[in-house]
Amino acid sequence: MSNDLNEVAPSKGEANTLFVALEVSGTSWVVGIGDPRQPDKVGVHKLAPADTGGLLGRIEKACSGADGPSRVLLTYEAGYEGFWLVRWLGKHAPEINVVVCDPASLEVVRRKKRAKTDRIDARKMVRALRAWDGGDRDAMSPVRIPTIEEEDAKRLLRRRERLVKERRRLANSIAGLLRLHGISPGNPARKGFRARLDGLETGYDMELPPGLLAEIHGILDRLELVCAELKTVEAEKAAALKASKEALDSLPAQDAGTGNVESPAQEGLGDHPGVDGDADSAGTAPDPAPDRTHCAAALVRLRGIGPNDALLLGTELFYRDFRNRRQLASLAGLAPVPFASGRIDHDQGISKSGNPTLRRHLVQMAWRWLFHQPGSALSKWFLDYVSARDGRSRKRGIVALARKLLVALWRYATAGLVPEGAVLSRA
Repeated sequence: MSNDLNEVAPSKGEANTLFVALEVSGTSWVVGIGDPRQPDKVGVHKLAPADTGGLLGRIEKACSGADGPSRVLLTYEAGYEGFWLVRWLGKHAPEINVVVCDPASLEVVRRKKRAKTDRIDARKMVRALRAWDGGDRDAMSPVRIPTIEEEDAKRLLRRRERLVKERRRLANSIAGLLRLHGISPGNPARKGFRARLDGLETGYDMELPPGLLAEIHGILDRLELVCAELKTVEAEKAAALKASKEALDSLPAQDAGTGNVESPAQEGLGDHPGVDGDADSAGTAPDPAPDRTHCAAALVRLRGIGPNDALLLGTELFYRDFRNRRQLASLAGLAPVPFASGRIDHDQGISKSGNPTLRRHLVQMAWRWLFHQPGSALSKWFLDYVSARDGRSRKRGIVALARKLLVALWRYATAGLVPEGAVLSRA
């Protein structure tokens, strides 16, 4: 396996390659092994879940012999179990090249009823891997494997979002129980709510029943734990933003990402495939990954972009390298999906792929951008778009604005280009 888990390139039809596909599930592992000497033959073997030793044993047995394959290429679908297997193989079997594929990119039969089993899927994955290795990019789509640090950086805001939902759920549970007895409790998450329970009377002028009080106190115990943990997360978020600001302040003035001084990254920007290039222009190798430790601090300088928005974009999106704006929009699920065949030609809307939470926050950011940056070119574009169409165009327009805003913020975070007409509120 390559030292960089994301650098597994097709061999353009190398004949001496053993193709291995792994169908992972909680009940069993099904391994498909394609013999390079017999392309039409795929052997299928069943293993216990997480049987890494059995997997290596099957691969070693297939590679044994004087004329055995000299290269092993393994694939499995990105799913619930994440990337632990590719990292384990990187430590214990570095000679195995691993390609984690996007399950949605594999072709399926379009019949109304089709057979689907793990054995059938393993064989299909072997054939797709062989075609991809031979140069067919449409056979499957490999996913980018994040580093452990990149993956761990996402935990903070995801943990915060779960805590906020849990706090809202518990508070609504208490409010609902009290509403049944004619009481408007206010916000149960505020301080002193437990002390006010003793003096509450129902709408029919009686004390709260003891069973109801016991249930509410139990919910309050859980609510207080959630609020305490949420305070800890908020402190960690503030520390992460402070570290990002310190990293930004330590950079030279021309590289600080404020856009006030033209930096080397801005020179010749029109020829850079990561800014205005088409998807087909992605044939060249990407530029080296820039330092993104200051990304959140640079974004929060824009009026209307808060700390949560800045950290979300920095940890979920901008840590990656994109060749063009279409790749960026596709990862956020905001890329358009056309349907043009014969006389039929219409837009199916956005793809809605990728992270739904990220997409929802981007739409919310677009609405806040209209309020905080009314003089920007993006806000003016939205107003012109809506005024020239009927009232239903606001929904389509805000999604298009979210996509345009995402591209503009990406250019600002990576190249220092301030969106046209935008105001920097923080120095």
